[in-house]
Amino acid sequence: MRKFLILASAGVILLACNNEQKPATETAAASTTDSSSEKKAWEFADAKYTDWGKKQLADFESGNIDSWMSNFSDSARYYWSGGDSLIGKPAITEYWKNRRGNVIKTIKFSNDIWLPIKVNTPQKGPDRPGVWLMSWYQVNATYASGKSLQFWVHQLFHFDNNDKIDQVSAFMDMAPIKAAIAGK
Repeated sequence: MRKFLILASAGVILLACNNEQKPATETAAASTTDSSSEKKAWEFADAKYTDWGKKQLADFESGNIDSWMSNFSDSARYYWSGGDSLIGKPAITEYWKNRRGNVIKTIKFSNDIWLPIKVNTPQKGPDRPGVWLMSWYQVNATYASGKSLQFWVHQLFHFDNNDKIDQVSAFMDMAPIKAAIAGK
């Protein structure tokens, strides 16, 4: 048995030493051919989604909620990181018209960053294929209570096959916002 193990080990070593290297150009060509024939799991999406996102912020700043809502699908869902949610365009419209008209006195967005991504193949779990627009921006808001607040928001917008927003996921710390609304 011991002789067999020594002989097998020697064979593996000889094969490893005899591994022929392909020229770099041949290797590069093979990898280019292989990767181009495979569908990429994701890619950058059209810049028009970034333009739409910027228009969304401008409409919200001006208080034009009807224009802001024009890009939403009828079955849209709006989620916050705190676990609350709004389902359907009418519920989202009613909430934000009240919030923007009666709770938020002024709002200004700045330092915005946008990244449009098209997911072709979900990578894990219940990921949704399609176009996602990721955004980060700073908010300066003054509330009807007279309190002002500055904070950062990260939002994910998902677009349906008709280029309508069918999901928004908003990530922010709601505790200081609730305190400012209450005048604390």
